[in-house]
Amino acid sequence: MVNEKVKIIEVEDKKPKPDPNGLMFGRHFTDYMFTMDYSTELGWHEARIVPYEAITLDPASMIFHYGQTVFEGLKAYRTEDERVLLFRPDKNIERLNQSSERLSIPKVDNEQVLDYLLQFISLEKDWVPSSEGTSLYIRPFIIATEPHLGLSPSSTYKLIVILSPVGSYYPEGINPVSIFVEESYVRAVKGGTGTAKTAGNYSASYIAQKKASNNGFSQVLWLDALEKRYVEEVGSMNVFFKINGEIITPALNGSILEGITRMSAIELMKEWGLTVTERRITIEEVVKAAKTGELEEIFGTGTAAVISPVGLLQWKDESITINHRQTGPLAKKLYDTLTGIQTGKLPDPFGWTVVVK
Repeated sequence: MVNEKVKIIEVEDKKPKPDPNGLMFGRHFTDYMFTMDYSTELGWHEARIVPYEAITLDPASMIFHYGQTVFEGLKAYRTEDERVLLFRPDKNIERLNQSSERLSIPKVDNEQVLDYLLQFISLEKDWVPSSEGTSLYIRPFIIATEPHLGLSPSSTYKLIVILSPVGSYYPEGINPVSIFVEESYVRAVKGGTGTAKTAGNYSASYIAQKKASNNGFSQVLWLDALEKRYVEEVGSMNVFFKINGEIITPALNGSILEGITRMSAIELMKEWGLTVTERRITIEEVVKAAKTGELEEIFGTGTAAVISPVGLLQWKDESITINHRQTGPLAKKLYDTLTGIQTGKLPDPFGWTVVVK
């Protein structure tokens, strides 16, 4: 089935492209979207590229009532020589299937969906911006569509992929952000859906994010759900601490999302000969390291921001400044290397990038 040509329904009037120098995150959308359906009788079928448009669903569709949905996020980058590159898209499709398994959604064929995705991006290549720091954000998602109020997995689903030209996720860019340690609310618990990219995980975090934003912080640092001592994630990112030369990141424990940028950063740092440890780390250990001068850097990793250095950490009444609120050398090196590979400015010795024909 691989290399099967996707059916295209041509758009009548193409949209004007937004100003590449004024792009916000996720506000503009391209001319087309990709869609594919699932039924228990036919499996995944009828892959097609259609004009970007509203979708119509029965009010009883199970997505509305039980939140059976998963999503992914990846980017396409334009190089200086006008090629378009994707960064490790196979890993995103693998993770989509991991999320689907947790949410009782049928898996897709990894190779086939990657081929469809490449065809879709090829059609929309003109939408990939070329200004510094910009990219084309790719959002695949699956929703349960069966009109049924029974508490069981849906028998029908829809996979949709939409595209959005974007600028930097954070207004701060690579400049350090301030984060607030959340102690009242929790993000996820082992055995729950924390390892899946599913909608409820994110909407449940809004209340804590609003509290942080109202107090002048960019992001929330989540602690574990049971003891509320062990660091888990920073908002939409995995988190790393450089303490006395060692880079520590919370181990994947069943409640932490397995980030693709996290994976890539770990592989890079090990390639550079750095000591990277995946283990449990308490907020008290982080604060103690800051007080003794051993805490050198904190940074987050994620598709949207790539690398986001942390300059201020607020825990209870403790306000901790990291590296004089300057971007640390390791965060900067990781950012420059990852974005360099993603945009074709640096060689890709790992085979992480895929060229869109």
